[in-house]
Amino acid sequence: MSEKAFDFKKEYKELYMPKDKPELIEVPTMNFFMVDGSGDPNNSPEFQHATELLYGLSYTIKMSRKKGIEIPGYFDYVVPPLEGLWWIEEETFSFEIRDNWKWTLMIRQPDFVNQEIVQWAKKELAKKKPELNTEKARFEAFEEGLCVQVMHIGPYSTEPETMKKVEAFLKENGLRNRFLSGGKHHEIYLSDPRKSNPETMKTVLRHPVERV
Repeated sequence: MSEKAFDFKKEYKELYMPKDKPELIEVPTMNFFMVDGSGDPNNSPEFQHATELLYGLSYTIKMSRKKGIEIPGYFDYVVPPLEGLWWIEEETFSFEIRDNWKWTLMIRQPDFVNQEIVQWAKKELAKKKPELNTEKARFEAFEEGLCVQVMHIGPYSTEPETMKKVEAFLKENGLRNRFLSGGKHHEIYLSDPRKSNPETMKTVLRHPVERV
C-alpha cells in the first residue's frame, strides 16, 4: 500500500487552519513560486494567467516522477493552496477600491525544490502550454515573521468585517500593522470559489505586525 501524500495544510495546521479569532504567530521562511501583477483581480486576464502559471509549474514538479525525473529528497505531496499578497503604493489600502491594487500570487513549494528544478519545470510547462509566459514566475524564499492571522468564513466581500477583529486584537495586544513599512495583506485560499458556496468559503487572512 502506498504512503499517503504529504499534505502541508494538515501537517502545519498552525499556518493553514487558524481559528476564527485572531491569533499571533511566528511564520517561518518558506519557498514559493511567485507571479506579480496589478489592478482588480475580478475578470482580469493577467490574474487568470498568473493562477494558471503557478498551478502549471507546481503540478509539473509534483508529477515529475511520472516523467522519469528523479529529484533528490522528493516525496509525494498535495500541492499547497494558492496564496495572495495585496498592497497599494500610496494612501490607505481599501477592500472596495481595487483598481490601484498591487498583488503577488504564490504557491508554496517543498524544500527539495531548487533553481535547477525550477528551470526544468519552466521548460516542461513551456512545451506543454506555450501560451503561458513562464518567465513571469520567480522562485524565492519569503520571510514574513511575526503576524496576526484569522480564519475568514464567507465571501471575499465580507473580509472587512473579519479585519475589524484583527484591528481590535492589535490594539488590545500592543501590536502595530507593518503596512507602512512594506507589510502586505496576505490571503490563503482554502476554498475554490468556482465550486464552493460563498457563505462557507474559508480564507486565511494574515498581517505582518510588530510590537509597539
